[in-house]
Amino acid sequence: MRIVFMGTPAMAVPPLLALIEAGHDVVSVVTQPDRPKGRGGRVVPPPVKAAAEARGIPVLQPGKVREPGFVEAFRALSPDAAVVIAFGQILPQPLLDIPRFGCINIHASLLPRYRGAAPINWAIARGERETGLTTMRMDAGMDTGPTYLTAKTPIGPEEDAETLTERLSQMAGPLIVETLEKVAEGMTPTPQDDAAATYAPLLTRDDGRIAWDRPAREVADHVRAFVPWPGSFTAYRGERWKVTQARLGESHARGAAPGTILRVDGDSILVAAGLGSVRIFALQPPGGRAMSVQAYLNGHAVEKGEVLDGG
Repeated sequence: MRIVFMGTPAMAVPPLLALIEAGHDVVSVVTQPDRPKGRGGRVVPPPVKAAAEARGIPVLQPGKVREPGFVEAFRALSPDAAVVIAFGQILPQPLLDIPRFGCINIHASLLPRYRGAAPINWAIARGERETGLTTMRMDAGMDTGPTYLTAKTPIGPEEDAETLTERLSQMAGPLIVETLEKVAEGMTPTPQDDAAATYAPLLTRDDGRIAWDRPAREVADHVRAFVPWPGSFTAYRGERWKVTQARLGESHARGAAPGTILRVDGDSILVAAGLGSVRIFALQPPGGRAMSVQAYLNGHAVEKGEVLDGG
């Protein structure tokens, strides 16, 4: 098939490479514009752009895909299908109507669960033990189109959003190759059950705030869910800690207020939650780098009985 591939972050690179290796004619890659990155503000290309240019594939970087000029440029490519994963813009109906087989999205959830911008993060934050990928023929709604295939995988008990994203990206290649084969054979997509839909909204910085009054399991899941951004943060002595690694702790005596430091060990800090406790193993102090609790304790005194708050 003649394919236009639309994606931006590193997660989108493996399915792009899989399409090339499967013999599809990727006639163009569409990605977001280059943007400043890091403290130095150096402008860098999206990972998908770098991968495409390394293979001689033309790249388009529209500021807005709704611009008439881009829609016409897209039409001129005469794609059989567009493959979309983590692109970062909503596609308008005139563009969706152009490819013969439509625009096929690889969504990082088991639709109709976790429609929206951040399905991997919210699946972990809400305690899911299984997730996966769904291929879907896109319509004008937010991840509401009919679906083709799914690929399921368990979420490891200590797996965070970053490592899960990497695993799902490796699963995306075989899934989209199989989907395109079946679409070419005449497969009809299945409408979603809207009544079973849940949502995964765009992340904000405030989503990282740790609520110590929540059950310990939810706090530990929260820390795993928001790696690397926005991170999970709390306040200690009026300064913000970013908690980068935590696990469910043992039970603690009733009466300890949520956020109370119950014990300081050589490699961890045990903190009371609303129900149970959480053990912090790594953190990032303000203005510093992420480090193990053991390394932090070498230069800082943390006392039992002190209280962490929401930051």
